[in-house]
Amino acid sequence: MKTKIFIIIVSYNGLKWLFKCLKSCEPFNIIVVDNNSTDGTVAFIQKNFPKITMLRQNNNLGFGAANNIGISYALKKGAEYVFLLNQDAYLKPNTINDLITIYKKNTDFGILSPIHLNGIGEKLDRNFSKYIAVNKRLQYDTLKKMFLQQIYEVPFVNAAAWLLPRKTIEKIGGFDPIFFHYGEDDNYCQRILFHNLKIGIVPDIYVYHDRVPRSKKALKNKTEKLAHFERSIKKRLLNINDEVENDIIKIRQYLIKLTLKSCLKLRYNEAIFNVNKYILLKNMLPKIRISRKKNKVIGLHYLDD
Repeated sequence: MKTKIFIIIVSYNGLKWLFKCLKSCEPFNIIVVDNNSTDGTVAFIQKNFPKITMLRQNNNLGFGAANNIGISYALKKGAEYVFLLNQDAYLKPNTINDLITIYKKNTDFGILSPIHLNGIGEKLDRNFSKYIAVNKRLQYDTLKKMFLQQIYEVPFVNAAAWLLPRKTIEKIGGFDPIFFHYGEDDNYCQRILFHNLKIGIVPDIYVYHDRVPRSKKALKNKTEKLAHFERSIKKRLLNINDEVENDIIKIRQYLIKLTLKSCLKLRYNEAIFNVNKYILLKNMLPKIRISRKKNKVIGLHYLDD
């Protein structure tokens, strides 16, 4: 296929996956954006894959911002498509070419993704199986391994393996840097839907996602709990498909109510924690409103000119 395609991989201490990941990406143009790995990732790639474009960062920028650097580079090199791939994921030989063939017949889709299997391909990636559950037809057909549609439409699929046509990027832009890690792909999918594009899963095309299954763990300290609160608030309030001003009022009122309740019960540490949540929300709101306004407009947002 003569189409100009760039695979973008954000690496961060993922040495144990990289050989298999990068070998599966040949012979495409590959861009690795390294988030200041300390496990020998950079030296390994330079020695074993010298033709790969390595964009080294001096610190960990997070998933979205690092991908934006790779996307910007690819666009400047004339990319017609970029394929975002996790460092712990592996392609089958025809994955990308087959996705592009499907896209050319279905250009109303802004994101196409293959079926995500686990690392050894014996079953669905656990998280992916949750994402597709909203489409009962896809869930049923996947279980039966008899696909009746060329594309199954979903409201979200995680960014472990995304085909992004240039047309999508020119309309939506890059990932919103207000997210550091987790939530940026949710936000991107929300923006895709707002701008009247679709998100699709293509059956009989596969990627292996070799991650260790993670169960939900209890948040251990107040710092972790505040970070979780921040991510959930951003994900909720940055959804430009919804009007959120009433939600903001309700969240504020809820936090005030919790604080007063804690004080009445003499739980002062709990009250202080809820005040910190309130302050965090207050400090986030100006940036959230700026992002909402920006993301409603078509353009190459968050990418270098």
